[in-house]
Amino acid sequence: MRSVFVFPAADRGGTVALLDQHLPGQRDPWTLDGNLYIDIDDEQNGHLFSDWDSDDVAVLEAAVGHNPRWAMQIDVSGRIDGTAEVHQLVALLLEHGGVALDDYSAHPWTLQEIQSETVIDGLRFFDFRTYRELHRED
Repeated sequence: MRSVFVFPAADRGGTVALLDQHLPGQRDPWTLDGNLYIDIDDEQNGHLFSDWDSDDVAVLEAAVGHNPRWAMQIDVSGRIDGTAEVHQLVALLLEHGGVALDDYSAHPWTLQEIQSETVIDGLRFFDFRTYRELHRED
């Protein structure tokens, strides 16, 4: 399972309402086509940042201007590529600002960077193919 954390600029209630509107009749988790599982993670009731490197948290804090207390966690089934679905969902969640982090880089990605396919340290957002090539053991 691959994961993406989205830190929307919108407040938590607005983000929940947005997901309820686009993925009606579900929650805890929301699912997209049975292949993306979307849930809220937070520091108080969840495990947000519990296994994160402190340097990665510091980079995130610098990008958003504060220590986020919650995030939308998107888990992507290994049964599918998931790139198009993740990009679609992240675009929805970051429509009003914020950043997303994937399993492959510590860079906090803005929606503009994601949509323009910006390359940072040799990777695009959710670029698992290139990451695997770069980290392949020969």
